[in-house]
Amino acid sequence: MSQRSKGALPVTKEIGTLAIDLGNTTTVVAFQGEKDKNPRLLDLPTITRTKGEIPSLVWHNENCMPNLLIGQDVVEANLVGQNNPFLIRDFKRWIGIPPSEVTEKFHIPPNKAGEALLRAVWEKIPHELEIRRLVLTTPVESYRAYKSWLNQICSEIPVNEIAIVDEPTAAAIGAGMHAGSKLLVCDFGGSTIDIALVAIEGGEGKASPIAELVRFNGQDLQVSSRQVLRCAKVLGKSGIRLGGRDLDRWIANHLFPERTLTENLLDSAEKLKCRLSQISIPKTEQLIETAEEKESGRKYLLKLNRNDLEEVLIKNQLFEALDRILEKTLAGGRKYGCELSDLAGVVAVGGGSQVPLIREWLKKRTTPAPFLTPPPTEAVAIGALALTPGVRIKDVLQKSVYLRCWDQKSEKHIWHPLFLNGQTWPTSEGLEIVLAGSKENQKSLEIVLGETESQGNHEVVYINGIPTVKSSSKATDLAVINGDPINISLNPPTQPGEDCIRLNFSINEKAKLKMIGIDLRTGQEIETKYLTTVD
Repeated sequence: MSQRSKGALPVTKEIGTLAIDLGNTTTVVAFQGEKDKNPRLLDLPTITRTKGEIPSLVWHNENCMPNLLIGQDVVEANLVGQNNPFLIRDFKRWIGIPPSEVTEKFHIPPNKAGEALLRAVWEKIPHELEIRRLVLTTPVESYRAYKSWLNQICSEIPVNEIAIVDEPTAAAIGAGMHAGSKLLVCDFGGSTIDIALVAIEGGEGKASPIAELVRFNGQDLQVSSRQVLRCAKVLGKSGIRLGGRDLDRWIANHLFPERTLTENLLDSAEKLKCRLSQISIPKTEQLIETAEEKESGRKYLLKLNRNDLEEVLIKNQLFEALDRILEKTLAGGRKYGCELSDLAGVVAVGGGSQVPLIREWLKKRTTPAPFLTPPPTEAVAIGALALTPGVRIKDVLQKSVYLRCWDQKSEKHIWHPLFLNGQTWPTSEGLEIVLAGSKENQKSLEIVLGETESQGNHEVVYINGIPTVKSSSKATDLAVINGDPINISLNPPTQPGEDCIRLNFSINEKAKLKMIGIDLRTGQEIETKYLTTVD
């Protein structure tokens, strides 16, 4: 490293957020600067295979120097042999699982292997980047245990803010899905295929999903924060220990049925598979890859076209296996009344999602749900970044807040829920209410608020985006919030049942209930009001 001359200005660092998506076969690292519109994948010599992609490999032998290698360094050192006792791979699935339940043998425990990989990533971050916030992804089915493991590791990482987000939510956001969506997430990974039917937090009248902060301003939030667990709800899930590497083995075995499947041969089969996955390649065009055995110097030519690749996949009963796990997942969703027609989309991620015949199978089996194609490898990391650049501590309401409204059907005043206890604040989106007049030539509307610690008995139905109350909370549950009522002048006066005012309610970072609005008849804006403190 060159020495800076006297009087030279210090190097200006780029401030931003780092996302790490630890995967079974590939770990993705992405960065987004505070002034950047789009994230970018990071090159971390010497552990990245390509920009942003690190093989999830750890090699550890206490009797050697160096005794620890991570990612691409393991590949370059030719240590990826199938029978290498010091190689730890496919360990992520076992992190957070009690040791007694781990069915595979590892030279070091899976949690230690994951820790070694994450620490290596942090140490390799370019010096010109200043990480103000770190966001990590976690599987939804073992969220709490995995989160606890991440907390232990992150305790020594020098970063002010650390957040976590569950993988299905990150994949959905990375694919451009909206809060409140139900979707099918199909992850075609290197060693497993996992299909999950999930419902993403949020939607109309509900808080949108955000990353969960576990450290803020350098302080641990595990005890002091009242954040609630808000990851995606799994409606159905199934998987199989079969992935992209197994497809590589099928290809290599198809071409060289009598040969031992070495790592060099498998790597060449993988390259051939990836090239044949390009839609622009004609199905009958034969592609060639070369595999060279370093010890003997012998070279092998791998020749295949897409038609042959598809025959290999069909012959090895890949689609029978996919049919079974998809049907199991959809059956879980049907228990919750969720059908394919209810899905906002099908999100396919992972390298295997690029194989044309797999994509065709998935589209056909999931019709009529829209088929989405985010970047297959980095979708989760990009989604995690999208959930965190503006993240703030989200506290929860201890009391529900209601607005007194005139109900045309019952011809009496009712209490309409604005924000319910347990919802987070500050709110990312406001709640919109349309109010109508209740009497002839009404010249003003009075805004009266109530609060309660219970949610009461009510159901809110949204029609064209407008909430409609079907029943109200019991009057005994509510108390009118002290303070002078707000009167909104109506000019011209309104008539009974005439929609006249649209109001938008939100809660700011100081827990103040903010009201803005517009007169629907004249377009005149209503003066912004801060009505009360809600927490």
